[in-house]
Amino acid sequence: MKIAVVVLLVMVGFAVWWQQTAPPMDPLAYRPPTAPGLVGPFSANTRLRQAQRLGDGLIDGGEDVAVDALGRIYAGTADGRILRLKANADSDSRPELFANTGGRPLGLHFDAAGNLWVADAWKGLLSVAADGEVQVRLGEVDGVPLHFSNDLDIAADGRIYFTDSSRFSQPQYMLDAFEARAHGRLIRYDPITDQATVLLDGLYFANGVALNRDDDFVLVNETWRYRTLRLWLKGPKAGTHEVFIDNLPGFPDGIAADEQGGFWLALPTLRNAVLDRIHPYPWLKSLIARLPTEWQPLPERYGLVAHLDQQGRVLESLHDPGGEQVFEITSVQPVADRLYLGTLHNQWIARLPIENAAADQP
Repeated sequence: MKIAVVVLLVMVGFAVWWQQTAPPMDPLAYRPPTAPGLVGPFSANTRLRQAQRLGDGLIDGGEDVAVDALGRIYAGTADGRILRLKANADSDSRPELFANTGGRPLGLHFDAAGNLWVADAWKGLLSVAADGEVQVRLGEVDGVPLHFSNDLDIAADGRIYFTDSSRFSQPQYMLDAFEARAHGRLIRYDPITDQATVLLDGLYFANGVALNRDDDFVLVNETWRYRTLRLWLKGPKAGTHEVFIDNLPGFPDGIAADEQGGFWLALPTLRNAVLDRIHPYPWLKSLIARLPTEWQPLPERYGLVAHLDQQGRVLESLHDPGGEQVFEITSVQPVADRLYLGTLHNQWIARLPIENAAADQP
């Protein structure tokens, strides 16, 4: 009798805990493709270990990096600030305050007039003038709030292409992964007419955005589907989209075009075998989402970026196994002969001369 009472109490306690800890999500079953591993052009090397950290210990969560016409380097931080480093900055350089969005600045990009455009996870799409004055340009589209503005790129005609990643807020991004539903949007905003258009919706965590050199198409990363999509903007395929690269060995985040017509892709961590195994079981994902963060699938400490051509073929990849110098790279911005690397949770940004990335670090 006593055992029955104890069992009943345990069951009641579990039921109460289940209800009280219920995350605000409705997970779907999803069967990911088999992870390809680090093979072929993704074979591991140590080239990223030659990257130099900038503002080390002074920049908290510089998720994206932008460089202005004078070579000065900008990064947003977890507390809403946008910091600026001198063009010749090194690991000991102290950044200065450029602006404060009061939110969480993620994607950064300068327009032709020198204004800095910001995808802010809390505030929406912002512009920042040369004197640091912040203006909220867009907070909703088609009556739907921008829950998680993430990355952006700017076309030659001045229109802004940006992503709204999820119905969840930025600190809850793992709930979006567990839920496996398509809440993301790719949006185009015209600052002249102040009009915004949803170009694609139903995306699985819409993340990095990059226009090709001639603005013929725009790429958008679907982080939780391990792939990049291409939306055609011109030509006979205009308005249609297709998979650009699929079944990546990591989670794609930021992406940027280079001057040669290719693209640099940031993958902050490798595929997670535990996450892939639990995806087909919604009840299990619901259970794990209730657990403390340290008991959930954790990202592997790894540095990885890839160089793609205009057909989505991998030309090369740069690695830092174990993250000895750089890891959790969320953006990679090519500027002239250098790559600038952002990171969501670390206390630095990084810079790597492209010519130095051609050989492994001893």
